[in-house]
Amino acid sequence: MQELTKLKEIVRHELIGLKVLVYKSKNKYQEGLKGVVIDETYSMLIIQTKKGIKKIYKGNCWFIFEFKGYKVKVDGKLLIGRPADRVKKKLPC
Repeated sequence: MQELTKLKEIVRHELIGLKVLVYKSKNKYQEGLKGVVIDETYSMLIIQTKKGIKKIYKGNCWFIFEFKGYKVKVDGKLLIGRPADRVKKKLPC
């Protein structure tokens, strides 16, 4: 259980530099995109892929991040917000 708690911390963690996969998306063309997060805004993740830079709306997707040696699935809705404010965000149980 301790490990699960640590993995939930990804919501508060700096995402820039993490490897990411768009696991599920309302936009089917985005599903399966993978790369490295190079920037983020309030509602977007900017990902460097093999085919270039892609902007992905956080609220429409589920992401899988490589974090501390684990693959962690995260609902993009939990990531919406200014990156600096996300540190203060309360996590759902």
